[in-house]
Amino acid sequence: MNAVPRQDEVHIASFVVQHREDAAVALAAAVSVHPDLELAVPGPTRSVVLCESADRHAVMDRVDQLKDVPGVLNVLLVYHHAEPGHALDEPLPTANASGAPA
Repeated sequence: MNAVPRQDEVHIASFVVQHREDAAVALAAAVSVHPDLELAVPGPTRSVVLCESADRHAVMDRVDQLKDVPGVLNVLLVYHHAEPGHALDEPLPTANASGAPA
């Protein structure tokens, strides 16, 4: 069954990538070839990668592609959020003094 991606949907995900110390450069290079990825927190053996895509399948494809980088030991999907793209352009509700939406 092939699901048709919803139009105007934004998927935001974050991954923790565990890798060997000598794989950090290869990981950075792999991230740089995908415009929907960002190496948010590079580290010697663990790094955080962000993904923003219009397709949930692309998120999982990026997990698989990062796993294939030589020296990468594991890619853990930590967070995944999806919503219509137009919702990201809507103003946020203001909060009162207690922090609850007004």
